Amino acid sequence: MRLPRGERGAGSILVVAIIATVLCLTAMSVPLYSVLAVKRVTGGAADAAALAAADVAVGRAPGIPCVVAARVAEANGTILSGCRPDGLVVTVRVESTVLGFTVAATSSAGPPGEE
Repeated sequence: MRLPRGERGAGSILVVAIIATVLCLTAMSVPLYSVLAVKRVTGGAADAAALAAADVAVGRAPGIPCVVAARVAEANGTILSGCRPDGLVVTVRVESTVLGFTVAATSSAGPPGEE
């Protein structure tokens, strides 16, 4: 079957359009996945900072809970933006920045409750 002269090359245009669409979707999704990956890292840093601060609060490690939490947060590539000791429970908030987005996570730690 022979195509009329005006119909030739339509498949090439379709292939170029599909490739352009795939490239655009990839370019839009890379920043999203970068932010999601940093969110998980920031959550881990918040957990580690809260656990370290709780160790100080209960007397297992020397120091001041919020100072220790700041040091642990910095070691994990984040910044301590909030620290609230409440008895033996310490709540911390850490932040990091990726691609212009600020990613934050909050975590609390302390001794186990009475059962």
